[in-house]
Amino acid sequence: MSALLSDTHPKMEQIQIDIIRQMPSWEKFAIVDDLNETVKLFAISGVKQRHSQATPVQIRRILADLMLGAELASKVYDHAR
Repeated sequence: MSALLSDTHPKMEQIQIDIIRQMPSWEKFAIVDDLNETVKLFAISGVKQRHSQATPVQIRRILADLMLGAELASKVYDHAR
């Protein structure tokens, strides 16, 4: 098997893969959920830095534009008004 991660020794990478394979599904989903939440927090932080005067509602809309695309975010948010 070729190495997937260029900065990880192949033996260590195989150990990581084995550990992940042995995890129950719920634990893998929990890890992914935590990663998604972290990415969302980073995105919100970036929006706040770029739009320091934005209200919480405006921040959620800008985030929706980033995550959903402007067209879908417009359909979702404009319909709710």
